[in-house]
Amino acid sequence: MAKQNSRFLEVARLALEMGKKVLPLYSHLNSPHRFTLPQLNACVMLMFYLRLSYRDMEEWLLVSDKICRQLGLEAIPDHTTLYRAYKRLRLTTFERLKRALLDSLALQEEIIVLDTTGYRPVQASPYYMARCGRSYRTFAKGGYAVGAESQLILGWKQDFGPAADTAFLEPLRRQAMRYGCKSHGKQAWLLLADCGFDSHTARPDDLIPPQHRGRGGPIRSTTRIARFELVSAARLDGIFGQRWKCETVNSVIKRKFGDEIRSRKLSHRKREPIVKGLIYNLHVL
Repeated sequence: MAKQNSRFLEVARLALEMGKKVLPLYSHLNSPHRFTLPQLNACVMLMFYLRLSYRDMEEWLLVSDKICRQLGLEAIPDHTTLYRAYKRLRLTTFERLKRALLDSLALQEEIIVLDTTGYRPVQASPYYMARCGRSYRTFAKGGYAVGAESQLILGWKQDFGPAADTAFLEPLRRQAMRYGCKSHGKQAWLLLADCGFDSHTARPDDLIPPQHRGRGGPIRSTTRIARFELVSAARLDGIFGQRWKCETVNSVIKRKFGDEIRSRKLSHRKREPIVKGLIYNLHVL
């Protein structure tokens, strides 16, 4: 019988290696030194990957001997330790973790796709919310830059909606350009997005359909007309159809890791769209 490798063991291994490249071993010289920060980070990533609570993750580790051996755990961290480990992670830390994971792959993407998606701010099911007559006015929003070839998330940004996608364009571009292919030191990759990203920051070579201003009036600016013609040609060539790969990534994230935000504190809620993007990359690799 062929030997089967567990996806959970592979995710644990990647999360541990990623944490070792970025995080120090311990938070303080005089800390108890029972667990290293890369070990706790890997446990937190697995917790979100499995869609478990802090207490359920503690119980899951108690019966997961192979995972404990993979992470080098001599004891099981309790739920409060896992909570503090997640609380210690900052947005800049997630960015460094993403770079440590992607830089080793030497990506050279020819097409980079942008899109945003929303996450429910409550864990109650839509059916329950409808029966109770409850609704929510705001929701968490995650924007992702996805490589069309690798289908990995190259950049991310979190915010709260409803809001326009235009604020996501430049932050996602700055993060993703690190992994775009270049020719003689110049950009040789294409950026694709829907018309929601159309703004004054859009560049002439961006494949972003310009919106009709006003009540469906004509496009008058020469640069916007040129971009409209460029997008039309890309549709005929089948290039613009690559934009749907980002829609696929959004669908995988929501089906695999949930379409809701579980945290209660505002600072923690801001991180969850980013955490989902990071564990998606671990899942794909």
